[in-house]
Amino acid sequence: MAMVDIAAVFDYRRKLYFEIGEKNVKVALSNGEDTCFLPYFQSCATEDYHNILCTIDKVACEASSLAVAARCLASIADVLGTMAASGGGLRSGPAANKSWKQAFRLLEELKINDGVTVMAKERKNWLKRPDLIIRAARHYEGAEQILIRKAVSTASRFVTTTPQELPPLSEIWVVASSGARIDLAGGWSDTPPITYEHGGAVVNAAVTIDDKRPIGAKARRIRDPIIKLVLIGDSKTVITCAEISDLEDYNKPHAPGALLKAAFLCTEIISFASSTPLKQQLLEKYSGGFELHSWAHLPQGSGLGTSSILAGAIMACLFTVSGRKCDNESIVHSVLYLEQMLTTGGGWQDQVGGLVEGVKISRSPPKLPLKVNITKLDTKESFITELNKRLLLIYTGKTRLAKNLLQDVLRGWYSKLPEILPNVHNLTSNAEKSAKAFIDGNLELVGNCLNEYWHQKKKMAPGCEPALVTEIMTALKPHSYGQSLAGAGGGGFMYLITKEGNSIREVNAIISKIKGTENVTVHRGTIDREGLKISYEQHRCGDSC
Repeated sequence: MAMVDIAAVFDYRRKLYFEIGEKNVKVALSNGEDTCFLPYFQSCATEDYHNILCTIDKVACEASSLAVAARCLASIADVLGTMAASGGGLRSGPAANKSWKQAFRLLEELKINDGVTVMAKERKNWLKRPDLIIRAARHYEGAEQILIRKAVSTASRFVTTTPQELPPLSEIWVVASSGARIDLAGGWSDTPPITYEHGGAVVNAAVTIDDKRPIGAKARRIRDPIIKLVLIGDSKTVITCAEISDLEDYNKPHAPGALLKAAFLCTEIISFASSTPLKQQLLEKYSGGFELHSWAHLPQGSGLGTSSILAGAIMACLFTVSGRKCDNESIVHSVLYLEQMLTTGGGWQDQVGGLVEGVKISRSPPKLPLKVNITKLDTKESFITELNKRLLLIYTGKTRLAKNLLQDVLRGWYSKLPEILPNVHNLTSNAEKSAKAFIDGNLELVGNCLNEYWHQKKKMAPGCEPALVTEIMTALKPHSYGQSLAGAGGGGFMYLITKEGNSIREVNAIISKIKGTENVTVHRGTIDREGLKISYEQHRCGDSC
């Protein structure tokens, strides 16, 4: 034993450990395996073993798919985040430093090899201090988002339109109206990249609220070769676009009218890349311009899918007013594409839920291009009648979710955290169970699936149940088959299926006894049997919604 060089043996074993780990990471990333690398990345950071970054770079450059390349970028962000530890500040934050601009442009052009190579070169300048390392991690997550957007944009292949006659100039409004949506099982599985890597399955329903369809848009052709946008909310905002440059903030979600501007580009009414002036484009193709109004009479952060449903209503208006006809399936996929242009991301269940009538299960297979297959559930009319008697929506107040909730969920997915993977599988299996309960007319089982779904949501996004909501749910539990907050939770609307029909008074009485519920309101929910509705109205002077 005296002859053994312990230091040399230890060094050899250390080297062997990291080489084997590198190989395992390379194989798992290349093959899309559900392996969590975080413990290994922690060892790499502790021992200053940075060669793992070069290994992942190589896998990304050789990636056979956008999904593999995006996970590689997410993995590099994980390595960098581990290297910075707690000394670098928050990992979530801006990713807009001009030093990374060239790499981002290359990725936008799908020159992945070149983009990854430029990023690796730039990364060397950001490894000196924890705060710089964490900023580099943010830019890798920004790059990952570019590839996710490109992957989701493949949904545009499933948008088809057929020509139809243009509406008369100035005289006719094309009006699109829709209800909201409630998600009943499987939400989060529709979120990219989960939806095209694992596969998604969601049960949801289109609903009216107190017999009202709160979301809509209307458009008409006008003689002036401009685009006039009217945003109707607590006040009315009018935006006039007379030049192409007036549309350039279409990809800044918080810019006034960004959604409407992106819709004009997504429907290809206007070509942003063209050197032809806006007025000339409009005159040559349509002999004039367009006026577009939009509205959503729901509180911000309602959880009822408002923005995506509104996007669908806008797209339907613009397709129709520009002389094209398309079905709901095309609208659903066009909204996916639109939201990538807008850079808001998001899944597909919101637009499916509100735009397609009734209760349905929708599925996306684990592959690209991203396609959503919608199946309307064969439910008995008598069952829907009983459900309508028991369906209540409760507005609990303004949504308060962690600012970076979606990014945290995506990190958990890409890191293959053991608490996330089985939960995603359970989300989709619960959706299948819920769909069968609807077909069988089993209201109690529908409620059980809804309760299970809420537990699954809380695993995906811890902290999404405010204390006040916990009190309300606890008080209503004996009186309901099932209940959940809408969407990602955090506030907004919750909904429940009561055991007794027509219980709105009783529910109001129970809630009124809870401290802090002075602004909580209870509403009747009804399954919407129409979905997206297109109608025509004669224009009147001073016309408004």
